[in-house]
Amino acid sequence: QVQLVESGGGLVQAGGSLRLSCAMSGRTDHNIPTGWFRQTPGKEREFVAAITWSGGSTFYADSVKGRFTISRDNAVNTTYLQMNSLKLEDTAVYYCAGDPEGNFRSGRSWQFWGQGTRVTVSS
Repeated sequence: QVQLVESGGGLVQAGGSLRLSCAMSGRTDHNIPTGWFRQTPGKEREFVAAITWSGGSTFYADSVKGRFTISRDNAVNTTYLQMNSLKLEDTAVYYCAGDPEGNFRSGRSWQFWGQGTRVTVSS
C-alpha cells in the first residue's frame, strides 16, 4: 500500500503562485508515476498533471500548460506542483494520485489517492 498526503493549499490572489506537495509513504519502493487532479463541486475529478517515476516525462492538461510545473524528489518521496499565474478557475480541491493503470488522464485509472488540499484563488 501507498499513502499520499497533500499540503500547501490555501488562499491566493489571481496572478499569484502556490506550491503543492505530495508526500508518499508506505511501499515507496514501488517506482510509481504520480499525478495531480482537481475537483470542484458537482464535477468529476479533472486531470492536471502527471510525472513518471524517473521524472523524465511530464504531462499536463491544456488548461494549465505553461503555468503549472510538476516535479518530484524521490530522495524524499515527494511530488510537487508549482502553480503560477493562478486564475479564478483554478479554484478546486487538488488531489495527489499514484500508480495509474491505463489512461493516466482518467481518475479511474489511479490506484492511490491523497485526501486533497483546497486551493482558492480570489480576485
